[in-house]
Amino acid sequence: MKKNTKLNKWLWKWHFIAGLISLPFILLLSVTGVIYLFKAQYEAPIYKPVKEVAAQGKAISYQKQWEIAKENAVKKPNGMILSSEETQATEFTSGMFGHASSLFVNPYKGDVSGEILPQKSFMYKVRKLHGELLMGKYGTKVVELIACWMVVLILTGLFIWWPERGWKIKGYFIPRTNLGKRTFFRDTHAITGFWMSILFLIILAGGLPWTDIWGAGFKWVQEQTNTGYPSTWNKFSVNNNPENAPIISLDEMVVKAKLLNLPGEVKISFPKGKNGVYSVSNTYYANQNDQKMIHFNPHTGAQVLQHNWEDVGILMRGRMWLMAFHQGQFGKWNWILMIFAGAVLFLMSLSALISYALRKRKGDWGIPKVPASFKASYGVVILVGILCILLPLFGLSVILICIFALIGSFNKKKLQTQL
Repeated sequence: MKKNTKLNKWLWKWHFIAGLISLPFILLLSVTGVIYLFKAQYEAPIYKPVKEVAAQGKAISYQKQWEIAKENAVKKPNGMILSSEETQATEFTSGMFGHASSLFVNPYKGDVSGEILPQKSFMYKVRKLHGELLMGKYGTKVVELIACWMVVLILTGLFIWWPERGWKIKGYFIPRTNLGKRTFFRDTHAITGFWMSILFLIILAGGLPWTDIWGAGFKWVQEQTNTGYPSTWNKFSVNNNPENAPIISLDEMVVKAKLLNLPGEVKISFPKGKNGVYSVSNTYYANQNDQKMIHFNPHTGAQVLQHNWEDVGILMRGRMWLMAFHQGQFGKWNWILMIFAGAVLFLMSLSALISYALRKRKGDWGIPKVPASFKASYGVVILVGILCILLPLFGLSVILICIFALIGSFNKKKLQTQL
């Protein structure tokens, strides 16, 4: 592929500047991401005394356990996870997402074996560092901006690296070792970046839904195109309930939930308000198509609505797949792949910084020079415009860069006029 030399230098300039600013953050994100992947392994021995109990005698009713949970939980429980083993404490959940907590009841002794508040855990802090740099809403926007520029870094890097004179083993598949340290580290950065580019873009796509600006925009598109969850997935009510009719016991609901034979982790959500329903859902990453949401009349126990995974809009299904992939939740292969990707991203970023340090001269930032005659073509401008629309924070940063560039150019001309 014959490349435009001036365009190549222009893209290299912005790849260089963006990388110089972003790489320290990318190093941090790669390290915290890999650490968080070990969440289950790290927390298993810590929470084992809370989650596991000795099976002794006959278990008390789920209804009684629910009463115990309501009396002792920091937040009123809104659901219960079905136990898969007799030695498991019954888990009652409260809240959602980052505000979720779990209280565990010993079904044999009828006491609380413990309560897990994720907000106080070490891994919660790692997650906050990874997602918002421990700086709240401001931090999430910084991480989102870095993620947007990572997309641009990958795309510009592909153009800069793409060989013009055919593919060679050294320099395009393995780093060259006979041309000095700087070339070795530059090749390490470029080669790993190229061969991992698609995987990195998929991982970024799985992280962006958590962000403020891009995530909100994606949610808006889902709503406008009706490609999210059905309105009755999480919210459903039965309006023809008889006055003061009793609600069936949790034990009866557990029997109905078990008869469904749903794979994965199964949750029973409790009725909310006087018209609320029991809801049974399952989380099953091995095959997301087997996930369901089933609602039951809390007074009669009759099934009133069932949603299958195909009822969920295509954008939401794609989003949930990418987010699960980002967290390595599709099994051992996915988990190992994410660890590998995080380690490669760290080494690739570190090699870029080392290469820059070896190249940089004292008193000079080493920013690549672009010929004064260069003017971006309409095609390049259109592509940048599309990226600005797809990645709003990137677009905002480009506008700010253009403003500062115009001010700098104006001041330079003014100074020349005065001289």
